[in-house]
Amino acid sequence: FRRVLFRSLKKEKEADVKMKDFCIEALHKNEVAIEMKARDIEQLDAKIATLTAEIAELAKSIEALTAEIAEMQVQLKRAGEDRELENQDFQTVVADQRSTQKLLESALAKLKGFYDKAFVQTSAKTQQPAGPPPPPGFKKYEKSSGAGGVMGMLEQIIGEAKTMEADAIKAETDAQKAYESFVKDTNASMEEKSRDITNKSEEKAAKEVDKTNAEEDKASALNEQQQNENEKADLHKSCDFTLENFDARQTALDQEMEGLAEAKSVLHGSH
Repeated sequence: FRRVLFRSLKKEKEADVKMKDFCIEALHKNEVAIEMKARDIEQLDAKIATLTAEIAELAKSIEALTAEIAEMQVQLKRAGEDRELENQDFQTVVADQRSTQKLLESALAKLKGFYDKAFVQTSAKTQQPAGPPPPPGFKKYEKSSGAGGVMGMLEQIIGEAKTMEADAIKAETDAQKAYESFVKDTNASMEEKSRDITNKSEEKAAKEVDKTNAEEDKASALNEQQQNENEKADLHKSCDFTLENFDARQTALDQEMEGLAEAKSVLHGSH
């Protein structure tokens, strides 16, 4: 019986040692797992925060680009309306100047015709057979200086009208070229901004997918960490008593085994 009891105490002692070794290793592994998972969660939090900021910045940039394109479209519309009004003014100015030229040239032609006819008639009279010399102080008929002044004034006004027409044509040509250049540059800028919006939208969509994945990974990591914490609690329930009382139990078992050994030797000695 004593031999059976001794073996039982020895097995109990070995079981405590085995349990202690298991608990130390399991608690250490659990502690490492908790630390690593906490690091993973921290990194995922940082990744989510970075992606959130980047997505917000891209959204802000896309909004600004969209507003700039809208403003350019307004500017194009206004420029087109202004160009149309300027062209209408140009057409009016040119029409007025050409009408003025036509009227004045017609008047000038009539005036020239009238004075040329008068000059021919006067010349015919002066070519009659020579008579007695004209009396002193007689002045030969000449074109009226007043007529020459009127014709000169008409020619001057016609010249000014032609100059105004030419200036208007040049100004219209320059304005049209400037407008076409503005339209070309604005359209090119809008196309560039549209491409930028497309690229940023694609980048934003990709980051949103990354963020969703990171949030799912974090949710999984939190769940795994909760399992680690549950395992830690279970280990402490199973191990705390063994670890806290190991030395005392080992000493008690040793003493009990020694007591049995002494009792055995006493019994043998009595025989």
